[in-house]
Amino acid sequence: MLKIYNTLTRKKDLFQPREPGKIGMYVCGMTVYDHCHIGHARVMVVFDTVARYLRYSGYKLTYVRNITDIDDKIIQRAHENGEDFRKLTGRFIDAMHEDERALSVLPPDIEPRATQSIAEIIAMIAALIAQDLAYVGNNGDVFYAVDKFKNYGQLSGKNPDDLQAGERVDIDQAKRNPLDFVLWKMAKADEPAWESPWGLGRPGWHIECSAMSTSCLGNHFDIHGGGMDLQFPHHENEIAQSEGATGEKFVNIWMHNGFVRVDDEKMSKSLGNFFTVREVLKQYKPEIIRFFILSSHYRSPLNYSDEQLNDAKVALDRFYLALRGFDKIEEASIETGYKTRFKQAMDDDFNTPVALSVLFDLARELNKAKENKTAKARELASSLKFLGGLLGILQSEPDAWLKQTIELSLFTNSNTFFSPAVTVSYVSEESIEQKIQARLDAKKAKNWALADQIRNELKEQGVILEDTPNRTTRWRRE
Repeated sequence: MLKIYNTLTRKKDLFQPREPGKIGMYVCGMTVYDHCHIGHARVMVVFDTVARYLRYSGYKLTYVRNITDIDDKIIQRAHENGEDFRKLTGRFIDAMHEDERALSVLPPDIEPRATQSIAEIIAMIAALIAQDLAYVGNNGDVFYAVDKFKNYGQLSGKNPDDLQAGERVDIDQAKRNPLDFVLWKMAKADEPAWESPWGLGRPGWHIECSAMSTSCLGNHFDIHGGGMDLQFPHHENEIAQSEGATGEKFVNIWMHNGFVRVDDEKMSKSLGNFFTVREVLKQYKPEIIRFFILSSHYRSPLNYSDEQLNDAKVALDRFYLALRGFDKIEEASIETGYKTRFKQAMDDDFNTPVALSVLFDLARELNKAKENKTAKARELASSLKFLGGLLGILQSEPDAWLKQTIELSLFTNSNTFFSPAVTVSYVSEESIEQKIQARLDAKKAKNWALADQIRNELKEQGVILEDTPNRTTRWRRE
C-alpha cells in the first residue's frame, strides 16, 4: 500500500484517493521571468516521477502544474528589458518546456496560467469578501483577514500570535493586521491591469494558485506539491483562501521537496553559486541530471556538486554497460522479485534512492547472467529497462549512450537566449573506428607494442576499448 509523508499531519499517511482509482494532483510551477534553475529542475523531476509511478500503479491521474505569468518580478524584468510582459513570459515559457523535454519530464495534463484565470481569481476574492474573510484596505488593495480564519498555521505549525508579535505593526498602514496578505493589487501606472469590482488591478500571488487549482480539480482534491520554501506563507495562505471561500477541506496530502544546496551551501544568486538547467547541460547529459536528482529522497536536501554529478554519470554508465548487447529489448516478462522490491521502495513515500539500489542489484545479476550466457539474461535486461523507465531513465540505446558526447544543440528555439559558447573537443566516431581497426591489424601482426600504444592513445582521449570473447572490440566514452 502506498504511503506518502503528509506535511499537514507530519507523518506518512496511507494514501486513499477521494474517488477510487482517480487522483487529482496540483503542483506549484514556475514564475516565468528567467531560465529554470536546478531547484526548479528538482520540482519538475520529483513530481514527474510521482506522476509516472501513480499511473503505473493503475490510477487515473489528473496532473495540474500552473504557470505564474504575472507578478512583481515579471513586471520589473519586463520594464528593465523595455518589453511587453507577455513577450517576456512567452519566451521563458518556451524555454521552460525545452528544459522539461531535455530532462525527460512529461508535460502535465493541465497547465493553467494566472493571466488566463482572472475571472476565477476575481470570483474567489468576491466569495472571501462575502464571507467577511477579506476586505478592501484604505489604499484600494484587497486583503485577506488572517485572524478570521481559525486554522491559520496548521500546515506550517506556526502560531499566528507568535508571528504577529514578530511583525512591525506599522509596516503597512493599509492592513488591519500585519499578517494580512494581498489578494488584489490596485493598478499602478504602466503596469498590466484587469477590470474588477474593486477597480483596475492584478491578482496577488497566493490567490492565483487557489483559483487555478480548484477550478481545475474541484474544491477538494488529493495531493498538492511544491518546494519546501513554499510551505509558508504560500501554501498556508492557499489553505486559508480556498477553505475560506468554499467551506470545504482543500487538500488531503501536502508534499514538499527539499532544498537544493551547492557544495553544502544554500543556492543563491548573492553567493554566486546559482546554476540554471541550461548551464549544467553544457557539461552533463540530461539523464545524468535526472539520475542525480533521483539519487536523493525528495524530502532530503539535495547537494549539488561536480562530484555528485560525476558519480551519477558513473552509475548510469554501469547500467548501460549491463544493458549493452540488448539494444533491441522487446517487451518480456519482468522479474517478479525485483519488481516487488522496486514497488516496496516506491510505495514507501516514493523512496527513489532505495528503488535505484534495486536496479543496481538487478544490473549485477544481469552482468553475471551475460557472463554465464544464461537464458535469464534477456528477462533481467528487460526488467532493468522497464523499471528504469518508471523513473524516466535508461531509455537510450546502450551503445548510443556509451558513445555519445554532451549534446550542445538541445535548445534550438530561436526565441530563447540560449546559445552555447562551449565547444567540446573529442575524437570522432570515424577516427575511433579507424584506430580500432589499426589496433586489430597490429594484433594480427603480433605488434603488441603498437596495439597497446593505440589503446593508450584512445584512453587519453577519453575512449575506453573493451575486447569481447568473439574477438571484436567495443568502445565507449569515459
